[in-house]
Amino acid sequence: MTGSLRLRLMFGAAVMAVVFTLALQQGLQRGFGVAFEHAIEQRLASDVSTLVSAARVENGTLAMPERLHAEQFHILESNKLLGYIYDRDGQLLWRSAATDELRLDYQPFYETGQGYELHRIQDENGVPLFVYDAEIRLLGGADVAYSIVVMQPARDYDLMLSGLRQQHYLWLGAALLGLLLLLWVGLSWGLMSLRSVSLELDEVETGERQRLSESHPRELLRLTRSVNRLLDSERQQRVRYRHSLADLAHGLKTSLSLLQATSDVIARDLGRREQVRVMDEQIDRMNQQIEYQLQRAAVGRSGLVRHRAAVQPVLAQLKATLDKVYHEKQVQLTSEVPAGLTLPLEPGALLELLGNLLENAYRLCVVHIRVQAEATSAGWRLVVEDDGPGVPPEKRAVIVQRGERLDTRHPGQGLGLAIVEDILESYDGHLSVTTSELGGARFEVLLLA
Repeated sequence: MTGSLRLRLMFGAAVMAVVFTLALQQGLQRGFGVAFEHAIEQRLASDVSTLVSAARVENGTLAMPERLHAEQFHILESNKLLGYIYDRDGQLLWRSAATDELRLDYQPFYETGQGYELHRIQDENGVPLFVYDAEIRLLGGADVAYSIVVMQPARDYDLMLSGLRQQHYLWLGAALLGLLLLLWVGLSWGLMSLRSVSLELDEVETGERQRLSESHPRELLRLTRSVNRLLDSERQQRVRYRHSLADLAHGLKTSLSLLQATSDVIARDLGRREQVRVMDEQIDRMNQQIEYQLQRAAVGRSGLVRHRAAVQPVLAQLKATLDKVYHEKQVQLTSEVPAGLTLPLEPGALLELLGNLLENAYRLCVVHIRVQAEATSAGWRLVVEDDGPGVPPEKRAVIVQRGERLDTRHPGQGLGLAIVEDILESYDGHLSVTTSELGGARFEVLLLA
């Protein structure tokens, strides 16, 4: 999840939506419960008023009619409404007909002064009841104060509240799923701008685009403009760098050519062959050092831009050149490179890398060379092997160091494999040296995806 901004945002939004929905459900449940209790309280207060209007005090004694206008107090089967009247000492003075079969030990709420209380109790069978207990002074005197209690079973209320709770869970669950779907759609739409920036960056890496466009939300403009400034600066720096390298190479090559010509004159006119030979060796060494440093500087990775280079054209070009240089060997090169295969290298870097590996193979082979290249799940693999003397295991870590050579029969400064190592270091690659099935050395290049 940490790798996806969309999933992280969606997870955060989903958590907040779930918390909000649960809080809303609890609030609605509590609100409906309060509303139901208020409705029951008003209903029972009305029933208390019915009893109060029917009550009479004659000679200090409470008198109630045999039958009330409210029939609910007389329905025995339902126990829908229960009525009791207590005196100030808590003695039961009257109860409705519906309470005849009910065993209930209830002590009324009574204090001096008028008041009422709504609460819940349970009968002997554990059936919950709402109780509305009111203090009434029928004639306004302290001696004729009574507690009038009206009770109603809470079963219907509890069933209704339970059903409502289930409905809340159902509807709020459906609403939550719909909200999460809308959040996903909204986040996807909101992140489309980032997707477009990502696609443009891919085009920049592949060289299809030079800069990011300005058609992005203003929140991203600072980012895209900074990237464009970086791309422009990198491009200008590379141009200046290449021009400086070209100027440096031209100036040094000219001076070295002049020195070479001067040494030839000295050898011809003065006959100092040994001194000229030493001078030529030093000039040749300087040439190779200059080539090495220029090539090393020129093939570095180019920042944001990701280049691709086709292997077959470069291999064909190198083969044609090396066949001419080593024509007396009649080298047989076997290519196992798929058509259209490309490597994530600059063309110049691939030419330099493969050229150094092939030049070593041509120089040291007997007659056979094999080149393989393929794309793997981890990246790309390039193999160059020959049937030459090979590389002893104890020397394989040494030959990639600058200036180290095993072949002393041919001129050179031992820079080829060092250049290959420098190129691979710039492109997160790896070079390994083993023994080939052909009998010689096997150089394997791995480039990570």
